[in-house]
Amino acid sequence: MKYQPPRFKTSPPPSGIHYHPVVVVGGGLVGLTLALDLAQHGVKVTLLDDDDTVSVGSRAICFAKRSLEIYDRLGLGDRLLGKGATWNQGRVFFQDREIYQFNLLPESGHKFPAFVNLQQYHLEEWLVEACATAGVDLRWKHRVSGVANDSDHVELTVVTEAGEYRLTTGWLLACDGARSTIREAMALPFSGKVFHDHFLIADVEMQAAFPTERWFWFDPPFNPGQSVLLHRQADNIWRIDFQLGADADPEAERRPERVIPRIKAMLGPEAPFTLDWVSVYTFRCRRLEKFIHGRTVFVGDAAHQVSPFGARGGNGGIQDADNLAWKIAAILDGRASPALLASYDAERIAAADENILHSTRSTDFITPKSEAIRAYRDATLLLAEHFEFARKFVNSGRLSLPAILTHSPLNDPLSDTWPGAPPLGSPALDAPIMVDGKADWLLRHIGGAQCTLLSFAPFGADDLAALAKLRVAGLEVTPPARACAGAAYDHEGLVAARYGTPEGGAILFRPDQHILARWRRWDVDRLAHALDRVFAAMPLPAAEASLA
Repeated sequence: MKYQPPRFKTSPPPSGIHYHPVVVVGGGLVGLTLALDLAQHGVKVTLLDDDDTVSVGSRAICFAKRSLEIYDRLGLGDRLLGKGATWNQGRVFFQDREIYQFNLLPESGHKFPAFVNLQQYHLEEWLVEACATAGVDLRWKHRVSGVANDSDHVELTVVTEAGEYRLTTGWLLACDGARSTIREAMALPFSGKVFHDHFLIADVEMQAAFPTERWFWFDPPFNPGQSVLLHRQADNIWRIDFQLGADADPEAERRPERVIPRIKAMLGPEAPFTLDWVSVYTFRCRRLEKFIHGRTVFVGDAAHQVSPFGARGGNGGIQDADNLAWKIAAILDGRASPALLASYDAERIAAADENILHSTRSTDFITPKSEAIRAYRDATLLLAEHFEFARKFVNSGRLSLPAILTHSPLNDPLSDTWPGAPPLGSPALDAPIMVDGKADWLLRHIGGAQCTLLSFAPFGADDLAALAKLRVAGLEVTPPARACAGAAYDHEGLVAARYGTPEGGAILFRPDQHILARWRRWDVDRLAHALDRVFAAMPLPAAEASLA
């Protein structure tokens, strides 16, 4: 491999049994993201990993716009933009010709593109640096060998090269991947479907004239009867996924003497390239029945698994971390009832099921299980070449979109509605703003440590005092005709357009930037009621009836 992974310093086992408020098991993409988010919320975090380096191979590479916005909040957004390969467009091919193109983000006025492609190991290395700076206790080569759950804590047995020790934690966050040792130790079934087709990942270093787009082929001449996917990454590394079929021998197919001829058939016999990394995988779509088991919470691939096409695995895990961190932090500092954590199950199981549904449908379209299904698939592709309506039926991997938490128990049912209003549970929509004469982005001022009230009417002194008492950040939006010191000056009118908010209206966002409530006119009682639903985490039918 061109990339040389770092080796992190290991620590000896401590003596005695120590208590840790939060332990994250798994130092991969999701575990590091969750640990950093918790640390930035002021939570003391210990992270255990059985290795001492980052992921081997490029692994997850397609980071969706929502993930980029989450990493921007964590301080890594600009670094991802600077290093990764940015793309919005894709092309779909059938046999020897292109049948159509698509653009995932045709409008301007967004800080981040639809996707940035970056090898997972780069991001993990940056996350380790950020976690160390934030004070996360990183323990490399500390392998969990035993888990004992109690009503108010979890006891772990941990093995190191220098010996074994035990620790207790108030919350165990299992981010240890699809082969989760925590899940196995707790004997939890991981139910779903395993598909039999094999796929080859070939990371190739080359100087190529391909644009930075997603290219997907059905039944191309250089891999007849199968599919191929092409993506650009950083450092002139290109990802090529070859469908191999159900009868392929994984060990044989990953050998260079089998891989290189495939690449030459695709690129041409004289195209110069260097093989960087090779892997063979199968599709899996499965999940735990519940993600929360007492004081143990499962996150990312430890909780759910989907096929790679569509970039739903890593991005889904990042959204898990984003959803969980502020809730754990609010419980630990006494601002929220432990009942709040039940909303993680309600919200992220629904998101996982949506991802599994799309992933399963993509798999069925890419790998037809009968000749009749293949004939339907091919007819759809032929129609899509000429007719727009048919393109929505083509499924080369429904690309990752953020979950809309429509049925979240935290959403305020007394919210108002208006034409063009994003649904409750939607993630915040970014837009360019000016603050004190400087260009800025709306999302930089929403979420984080607390809820945020975005008001399209001026705040008075009493309003600001009420917000401070309720621990809510207030951000005033001023229209293009009027700038105001400290406010979000909507100089292009895109904030008002994207939220459709009437003059004087307001939107309340959760710490993870999802919409919690919205009102044509807000007042302290309605705001306090919406916050009570979150931090008391229970329905308030009597209060709702009196406020309706």
